Amino acid sequence: MSERYDTGMAVRRKVLGDAHVDAAEASRDELDAAFQGLITEGAWGTVWASDAIAPRERSMLTLALLAAMGNFDEIPMHIRACARTGASKRDVMEAFQHVAVYAGVPRANRAIKLAKATWAELEEQAKADE
Repeated sequence: MSERYDTGMAVRRKVLGDAHVDAAEASRDELDAAFQGLITEGAWGTVWASDAIAPRERSMLTLALLAAMGNFDEIPMHIRACARTGASKRDVMEAFQHVAVYAGVPRANRAIKLAKATWAELEEQAKADE
């Protein structure tokens, strides 16, 4: 593997957590191995590894872009990542307000519903872990 891949895997683990990455790696097969390498090097080893934008702001940008483009499947994963990047619920809601104004209320509304459901799941997990 390349240095960028190694960096990407380290950043991916830092942002998403070992459990998420381990599950993704366990499901990797020959059909998606090249794709997994691409996102590890490109998204995590290049974009997320850059120190030009702080992780908090990167989370806000990512969530806003996912919502604006209608890529809702990734939103819960990135909401969970906020615990590691420092983006607060208020930060996320501010990002989704931008989505509402610049990309459309229905997309922001769907993203908010997903965020609220994910936050509720996280709160339930926290209570169960006590």
